[in-house]
Amino acid sequence: MKIHWSEQAILEVQARFGTDATTWKLVSDSEGCGCSMNGVATFWAVLAPDSDDLHAESNHFNVSYEKRHEVFFDEQMRVTYLPDKRAFQLASDGQIYSNRLKLEDKRTADAAI
Repeated sequence: MKIHWSEQAILEVQARFGTDATTWKLVSDSEGCGCSMNGVATFWAVLAPDSDDLHAESNHFNVSYEKRHEVFFDEQMRVTYLPDKRAFQLASDGQIYSNRLKLEDKRTADAAI
């Protein structure tokens, strides 16, 4: 899996989460969706990837993901920032995963993953 972050997306991530938010985990988050097949693409800021996570190629951030979530995503994707909507977008050449991509900070000790 390859993920390209636009320059504007990188700057906005750093503004919102700090320059120390360098490790992200891409998940298909099904919390509250009622079904594991109806997940929403989400990036979690984490302290470190889990030992069994896979590593995605990325032009800026360290990105990991779980093998079981791989089926939900294309091989090449991009994260851009839409300033008029104040939102991130995750897309590939074949689809848009989210025009309001959720980024969550899970780095604190009391943040449950």
